[in-house]
Amino acid sequence: MEEDESSGALLKPLVFRVDETTPPVVQSVLLERGWNKFDEQEQNAEDWNLYWRTSSFRMTEHINVKPWQQLNHHPGTTKLTRKDCLAKHLKHMRRMYGTSLYQFIPLTFVMPNDYTKFVAEYFQERQMLGTKRSYWICKPAELSRGRGILIFSDFKDFIVDDMYIVQKYISNPLLIGRYKCDLRIYVCVTGFKPLTIYVYQEGLVRFATEKFDLSNLQNNYAHLTNSSINKSGASYEKIKEVIGHGCKWTLSRFFSYLRSWDVDDLLLWKKIHRMVILTILAIAPSVPSAANCFELFGFDILIDDSLKPWLLEVNCSPALTLDCSTDVLKRKLVHDIIDLIYLNGLRNEGREASNTTHRNSNIDAAKSDRGGLDAHDCLPYESLSFTSRIYNKDDSVVEKAVSVHPKAAPASQLEGEMSGQEDFHLSTKEMAQSKPKRRSRHTPHKTLMPYASLFQSHSCKTKTSPRVLSDHGKAPDPQAGNFVLVFPFNEATLGASRNGLNVKRIIQELQKLMNKQHS
Repeated sequence: MEEDESSGALLKPLVFRVDETTPPVVQSVLLERGWNKFDEQEQNAEDWNLYWRTSSFRMTEHINVKPWQQLNHHPGTTKLTRKDCLAKHLKHMRRMYGTSLYQFIPLTFVMPNDYTKFVAEYFQERQMLGTKRSYWICKPAELSRGRGILIFSDFKDFIVDDMYIVQKYISNPLLIGRYKCDLRIYVCVTGFKPLTIYVYQEGLVRFATEKFDLSNLQNNYAHLTNSSINKSGASYEKIKEVIGHGCKWTLSRFFSYLRSWDVDDLLLWKKIHRMVILTILAIAPSVPSAANCFELFGFDILIDDSLKPWLLEVNCSPALTLDCSTDVLKRKLVHDIIDLIYLNGLRNEGREASNTTHRNSNIDAAKSDRGGLDAHDCLPYESLSFTSRIYNKDDSVVEKAVSVHPKAAPASQLEGEMSGQEDFHLSTKEMAQSKPKRRSRHTPHKTLMPYASLFQSHSCKTKTSPRVLSDHGKAPDPQAGNFVLVFPFNEATLGASRNGLNVKRIIQELQKLMNKQHS
């Protein structure tokens, strides 16, 4: 009987808590994984393991979180996701550490405080350009989904009546089939102390549904890429030149398109990773200390016609609605988030001694849910290895897990699940009309090339080398599903984020890496 009771405790399902804002796909995935939904009428107030909602949590909720519980938001991250706060923090970082690192930010003015500075810049630039036009974009500081955005060239069209940011409009975006697009990159921060950042290998490319045209700045369907806007446009259902039906591609399809024109997509991906790290570093020192939480961010990045990435904004609670077949990747994304947070959270089992009986039963259930941790618990930091992409002779892409993680799923599998998506075959004429400018020619696709990692990983060693450990005694896991660790990226940066965040040291390590890559 004692054995049966013990077995029952081991198999006790994990419990998730939601509110009316929780995305349906999150509830669906957790139920699919065998979790139970929290019922406040029948269960104790503390008898849950994960609370996932769209809105942020109060600091008191963070303080009172129990060792077996996880919240899906860190405190204080609006400094990253409010447009005006993000602009101020990035401006400070640029002033502190130089413009060379922070060249991915468009010239930005925060209104109404910077109104005089903007007016001076506007008329100075207009005088320099002569008859040529300059273009600006005005965005409400707190709104999302493209609401309230104004693009203008003539100053008389500019009206400020609230908190806005005004940015230099990127008027030379990379066009595909003459349509503007931007990238939605998913980033999960599993901790700020020490800082731990993962980037998802798959993502979305969002298209405008009418052809880019600077002569008509009022046409939101040509200038804005927000899906919430374009799915209501007349051209959404039409088969559009090169991009096809709808307004979304997967990130892997986008990179495949770039490779077809010998664009160095690996270099672009590295630049995006650096951008993510440098952006999060801008707020990391000021984020209050809080245990047992994680956060999924949506980075919106525009690529211009010289293949330079620009940060547009960072979104909290990025949309997880399944509006079209391409959105199926969001289901896999949620699965991988659950793997990631329990892979990281459960390695810290020894942190708390209270409520051990209740907690251990849920820990064992979580281990069963994701297949255990044994392989990762003994990984030396130097042997971190990442998912790579193999380039076949036909230039197709196949994901291959080169780490020991058992659950690395191919992004190509996602594309296979997308019913109704058009085959990606471009005619010579279509290619000519949408060809991006080339930076450098890619090496022949014959060997295994590390794709997802920003940094070259090391091969596994038979002996465990001495290493810097996190506050919890473990180095971060290199991978969970399609999430790949991008920070810390070496022992120096792990040490610099351990006892307080040594931003200066981290910046130095990033500069070393950039110099090495340039050479």
